[in-house]
Amino acid sequence: MDANIIDTISGAVTSEVFAVWFLIGAALVFFMQAGFAMVETGFTRAKNAANIIMKNLMDFCIGVPMFILIGFGLLFGEDVAGLIGKPGFDIFTAYENFDWSAFVFNMVFCATTATIVSGAMAERTKFLSYCIYSGIISALIYPIEAHWIWGGGWLAQLGFHDFAGSCAIHMVGGVSALIGAKILGPRIGKFVTDKKTGKVTKVNAIPGHSLTLGALGCFILWFGWYGFNGAAATSLPQLGSIFLTTTVAPAVATLVCMIFTWVKYGKPDVSMCLNASLAGLVGITAGCDVMDCFGSAMVGIVSGLLVIFGVWLLDQKLHIDDPVGAVAVHMMNGIWGTLAVGLFATTSAPDCEINGLFYGGGFSQLGLQALAVLAVAAWTAVAITITFLVIKHTIGLRASVEEETRGLDVTEHGLVSSYADFMPNSISIFTGKTSEENAPEEVPAEIKIAERPNIERSSTEKNKYTRISIVCKQNKFEVLKRELSNVGVTGFTVTQVLGCGTQKGAGEMYRGVPVEATLLPKVKVEVVVSKVPVDTVVEAARKALYTGHIGDGKIFVYDVEDVIRVRTGESGYDALQDAE
Repeated sequence: MDANIIDTISGAVTSEVFAVWFLIGAALVFFMQAGFAMVETGFTRAKNAANIIMKNLMDFCIGVPMFILIGFGLLFGEDVAGLIGKPGFDIFTAYENFDWSAFVFNMVFCATTATIVSGAMAERTKFLSYCIYSGIISALIYPIEAHWIWGGGWLAQLGFHDFAGSCAIHMVGGVSALIGAKILGPRIGKFVTDKKTGKVTKVNAIPGHSLTLGALGCFILWFGWYGFNGAAATSLPQLGSIFLTTTVAPAVATLVCMIFTWVKYGKPDVSMCLNASLAGLVGITAGCDVMDCFGSAMVGIVSGLLVIFGVWLLDQKLHIDDPVGAVAVHMMNGIWGTLAVGLFATTSAPDCEINGLFYGGGFSQLGLQALAVLAVAAWTAVAITITFLVIKHTIGLRASVEEETRGLDVTEHGLVSSYADFMPNSISIFTGKTSEENAPEEVPAEIKIAERPNIERSSTEKNKYTRISIVCKQNKFEVLKRELSNVGVTGFTVTQVLGCGTQKGAGEMYRGVPVEATLLPKVKVEVVVSKVPVDTVVEAARKALYTGHIGDGKIFVYDVEDVIRVRTGESGYDALQDAE
């Protein structure tokens, strides 16, 4: 076969494969919404989980129509809404020259920018207000600055390089998050202030309710980032290089963060390391196509340290409450990643035509990268500040004290808990009058509740019922159960609880802040005895639980006035005996 024909066929196949990969990359970027939702949910409290999930869902669902109607036209100067609205619209024939894959790809990118903001403003923002500013980010703020960078605007013409959005997406989202969190104010209980001077005297840690969800979200985001960074690759060598840098930077950042927190706090900080992975990904996003393995490792080292510094700066110096670390991850590392292009870009990377400062390129590219950071940050800061202030002084930006205290799940969405019956606080208590359709079912007539027998007891016998409540470590429960059974205790109630003693648990750190009281998982075992002597039960429990170390548990003894067996109506001593 002729060599020219082979080249033609090969080129067509390669072009088609990359077109498919481009759309797969768009799908991966969309899947990152799940990652953001899980990270933000896990790093915050359970009473706001559904609210955060709803906000991440609506980021995309509001962003799509806003991008169609306004955003894409501002970004690329093409009236997509006009195309779709024309009579006889047919995507496959009438507008076959329009690049719909690029439209979809930019649409999912747009939604990502708005999502970043929700984490920093979590747990105290009105849902309606959130929907409004999310729409404004997708319709106006992101498309205008993205046009400067990717739509043929002035930064693109100057030669500014931001391959996948360290500046255009992450820094913009991070700046918006910083300003939003500042205007909104901290969560109740985050900072302790002096009443006379008004100065912050103490920073309190508010741990998230599920690092498991946070870790799941981190892995989802890392996976999606291969599409985020790699979808726009133009050749297989470039795609391979992008995958390499997208892997090395977050891995190195996480390793550096782990070592630093281990040395400084005595133990490696899990939540901070999860943030470091994301920080490394943000840092490499701008230059993933123009850096080699060494450059990406350098980006990772700085990102791993920068995210720790960012969290410390916001907590200890600026006193801005960012529950998930969005500002440290996205704004600070978005800036760093953008500037890093001017330092580590190298023509040794596939299809790269620029060299950074450390590769003989001088200061020109670095200066251009810095100019873009200043310009985009200024536009974002002005636009989002106006947006937040207008919302604040019209419909209000922050939830009330009562709503924040109870949790936004129940006040904004009518959910007592987003975890249904898996959480202890998920049981709702109905105190009002029931309507006919909601009334509880009556006991069928054929089922008769046994009448209570009239049993006479002596006055001394009436006081022989004692409730013993034992709080212990979870891994001691089986031993305790066996010892109680050995002394004749066959019935008890077991509850999973969280708590700490007077020593407030082990002294631990959470994201560089001392935890006021570490609530540790415990088991509470409750028994009511009459036949078995109280001292016998207490000694059996102590025998089962004793190790001599702090945290062995507590035993509480209470008097019980009476005991009634529901099935038979028996009272007192008889109600506590085994049923025949």
